[in-house]
Amino acid sequence: MTVRVAVIYYSATGNVHALAESVAEGAKSRDAEVRLRRVPELAPDSAIDANPAWRAHVDSTKHSVPEATLEDLEWATAYAFGTPTRFGNVSSQLKQFVDSTGGLWQAGVFHNKPATSFTSSLNRHGGQESTILSLNNVFYHWGCIIVPLGYADPLLFAAGGNPYGTSWASGSGDRPDQAVLDAANYQGRHLADIARRLEG
Repeated sequence: MTVRVAVIYYSATGNVHALAESVAEGAKSRDAEVRLRRVPELAPDSAIDANPAWRAHVDSTKHSVPEATLEDLEWATAYAFGTPTRFGNVSSQLKQFVDSTGGLWQAGVFHNKPATSFTSSLNRHGGQESTILSLNNVFYHWGCIIVPLGYADPLLFAAGGNPYGTSWASGSGDRPDQAVLDAANYQGRHLADIARRLEG
């Protein structure tokens, strides 16, 4: 069977989007079919317009990245979810999408599928680990098999050594650096590898 990975994310200013692209590329490099999908934006235009980086990202992705649907979740045999931290928790935009999956959960669509998560925050201690753990709570309820990074490859230490999932502190205003993008790529490869083993 072909491994099918759904990379579902929310990104305001583009950092989580950059991580999601690297996760997707990593999965593709393992010959997985990949759907890169953003969840709908819920914030009002007044809030988005108050932050030029937010407006620029919304405008640059609204036609280039399809919105996530429940069908994407049914299609996939593995999941990678990304979100910025919101007070150490999942963004409301991604949570709204997750909250719409009750029917799929009831039907057992998620059971025994591998899932992994990644995040970005303003500060290094801005809740990255708690955000990933909060997102993983969804996977427990779905009956997924959670796929963490651990410390399986030296490149993960260069990215900050987060064993839970790839994370980026954006306080400097820079986009994720190459070490973090490499870790995200590894995360996609690792997820695809685990999904293939489970199918075998």
